[in-house]
Amino acid sequence: MRVASHDGEARRVLEHRLSVLIEAYTDDLEKAASKIAPTRSTTALDLPARGALGELVDHIASQAAARGDPLAAIDTAASPSSFPQLDVLAEFKKIWSKARTENQVRQALEQIPTNAGPLNSGNLVHRSLTLMRELSPGYLEQFLSYVDALSWIEHMNQSRGLAAKDAPQAQSTKKPARRKPRERHE
Repeated sequence: MRVASHDGEARRVLEHRLSVLIEAYTDDLEKAASKIAPTRSTTALDLPARGALGELVDHIASQAAARGDPLAAIDTAASPSSFPQLDVLAEFKKIWSKARTENQVRQALEQIPTNAGPLNSGNLVHRSLTLMRELSPGYLEQFLSYVDALSWIEHMNQSRGLAAKDAPQAQSTKKPARRKPRERHE
């Protein structure tokens, strides 16, 4: 980027500096690869080390196998990448996402306020949704999924807030102050 904005001698100096840095970087990569290659095999690099959670899963699987549980035959070291990719599932997700987006937009557009002015927030939201649907349906899908996530978080916070409000208040240990009796003037 910076090189493209210069001409002449400045550009030549920047290009030379860039080529020197790229060569140094490739040398560093080769050195790092040569240090790693003799000590580890390529399969060991691909598999992450199993931690305490992996050991716990292995222990549970061995206990289940000892009891004769049919689920114990499941390979606990299997990674999600070892499962077959289902193209039909990806296609179904795409169709479901489009149908859900269309349903949400349709519901939102049905709720357009009748006598709303041009700066009414509800009217502005509906206009923006309509424009997003026309100009970039993919962005609209992403935007609506983001809004769904935010509304879910808000709902969770509200339900947590209501539970805290419903909790009994701590009673004060102070006694209420006594009032002085009024003096009557006759």
